[in-house]
Amino acid sequence: MRLNSYDDFTPLKEVVLGSADGYLDRVRDMSFDMFISDNLSGARGYYPSLSTWRDSEERRERNSPHRLAMKERFLGELVEDVEGLAAQLTALGVTVHRPRQPDAGLTRVATPAFEATVTPPLNVRDNTLVLGDEIIETPPMLRDRYFETQFLKPVFQDYFRQGARWTTMPRPMMTDHSFDPANVAHAAPNIEVPLDPRDSPYDVGLELMIDGANCLRLGRDLIVNVSNANHALAHDWLERHLDGRFRVHRMDRLTQSHIDSVVVPLRPGTLLLRDPGVVDYLPKALRGWDTIVPPPPGIDDYPQYENGDPIPASPYIDLNVLSVDERTVLVNDACKTLIATLERHGFDAVPVRHRHRRIFGGGFHCFTLDTVRTGGAEDYLA
Repeated sequence: MRLNSYDDFTPLKEVVLGSADGYLDRVRDMSFDMFISDNLSGARGYYPSLSTWRDSEERRERNSPHRLAMKERFLGELVEDVEGLAAQLTALGVTVHRPRQPDAGLTRVATPAFEATVTPPLNVRDNTLVLGDEIIETPPMLRDRYFETQFLKPVFQDYFRQGARWTTMPRPMMTDHSFDPANVAHAAPNIEVPLDPRDSPYDVGLELMIDGANCLRLGRDLIVNVSNANHALAHDWLERHLDGRFRVHRMDRLTQSHIDSVVVPLRPGTLLLRDPGVVDYLPKALRGWDTIVPPPPGIDDYPQYENGDPIPASPYIDLNVLSVDERTVLVNDACKTLIATLERHGFDAVPVRHRHRRIFGGGFHCFTLDTVRTGGAEDYLA
């Protein structure tokens, strides 16, 4: 079918589902540490600062045989859960596309400005924004994901042959001086700001950087969460590029970056929110929508890990649900309270297993990229 996706709730016909194969470890650098934050609470959750973790005993022992064996078990279970999601989507009549797998020998990549590890294409929502009949590859915030959309090229190529537009936003050099530590620190004081950014012959100043998961799609309207100067430049690019086709709304500092575990449109007129205070950040036209705020998750809602590795994902990661239509929502099967809350509001909550969402990061919305839904450029904010 032809590319057509304007929202996150009209009937889903085709989707790209990421792959967890090889998703064993994340190597932390400045770009990763500046990315992890929670503006609403001002906390890092269980994730320590880079300087603290780098010198700790747990850091030195992170790749001991015991820990590697545990990670391999967790990874195997993650792969099982992602494949279970594929089976559930197929059973619901959704066509599932998959990215190409990185070669096993591909572990590091380099640009003129930096070197990084390779992250497999699991959270495919982050580096691509689908708006109507256009694929927009966004400029990544994390160095180790710089080339991630390359693994989606065969899927994008097929949609292009069927008539889709295909655009790549300007790719950043991503030197230390490309990032905006001053505004990041203002938005979320708990973020680790680089104390000694290195000069580079490739410095060009602050650059466009943003993830697709910073954005909320509502028909002809696009809401962009802006938390730093990098996001602001990307917002301006999107506003100019989409002029006449979409209305672009700037939303300031709802979170440090991604918003799809914070505000989730479930159907026209209804939002799933992490916290009642989210409403204050939304565009005025959205503040009158009905809201569903489930009880906060408890520590018993998640697997507990004995190996002491940092946990990047927010405790609210399970709000990262995927709607198949305006009634049917895929929800982590461990979230009994969330399932019951959605059912009380008239939704059919379909339980799907996802065990290690906090240690690996990402939920069902993160893992997927909607490419065909039946909805169009509706004016939901009228």
